[in-house]
Amino acid sequence: MPQKKIALINDITGFGRCSVAVMAPVISAMKIQAVAIPTAILSTHTQFPKYFFDDYTSKMRDYIQTYKDLDMSFDAIATGFLGSEEQVDIVIDFIKTFKKKGVFTLVDPVMGDYGRLYQTYTPDLCEKMKALVHYADILTPNLTELCTLTDSDYRDGNLTTVEIENMCRTLAEQGPEHIVVTGIRYSGTQIMNYVYSKGEEAKIVMVDRIGGDRSGTGDVISAVIAGMYLNGHGFYDSVKKAAEFASKCIRYCEENKVPMHWGLSVEMYLRDLIED
Repeated sequence: MPQKKIALINDITGFGRCSVAVMAPVISAMKIQAVAIPTAILSTHTQFPKYFFDDYTSKMRDYIQTYKDLDMSFDAIATGFLGSEEQVDIVIDFIKTFKKKGVFTLVDPVMGDYGRLYQTYTPDLCEKMKALVHYADILTPNLTELCTLTDSDYRDGNLTTVEIENMCRTLAEQGPEHIVVTGIRYSGTQIMNYVYSKGEEAKIVMVDRIGGDRSGTGDVISAVIAGMYLNGHGFYDSVKKAAEFASKCIRYCEENKVPMHWGLSVEMYLRDLIED
């Protein structure tokens, strides 16, 4: 059987363990080839006081054209932070070209957190991201992004599971088969991940809340979900594995005083993702 490939459409950051730099080793540990399609190149991510940034938008079409000319194929497509409307258009074109029968798309709509959108997110870009939802088979928003994509009131994160399910159902009607709302602060000691699949009863994955928010956590979770799902596991089991793996890495970081903006020390536990 040929080795499977996932196209990772995200930025590439040298230091800081986020985006492709952390997704690729996670995917590789699961015996899947990670193929990077960069949206930007950074020396360190933007939480560092200094960083080099090269917007790759103008080069993305030529970069992708190589894969079109070579008639390459992928088994899955995963998208992360997208910085402009043009980048979303490029991603939609990529999906239209490479999403053949049996290929799934995971969209991580990296738009904001704690009820606030990132500075790059203009109303027009928000509308573009809503359009991208139609092409997703798996969607991994946090609560802020879920509310933004459904034009719902965030209400300081104080939403019931019934309200969350209704929002998931609204998005699922637009395309996604599976949705996980990640990182919901359930209590002072726990984090809830709300797992929704069409035609099934919603499920919950709870993990301990360990320390503060670490950069790249969403990228790690998306990568594990994509890899597990591509390797034939159910969506709930994929989310459960992703949440447990991220928690294990975060606990190591806390115990070893790894700075928050250095991301998750995934290297310590990559072997746990290897299957026979």
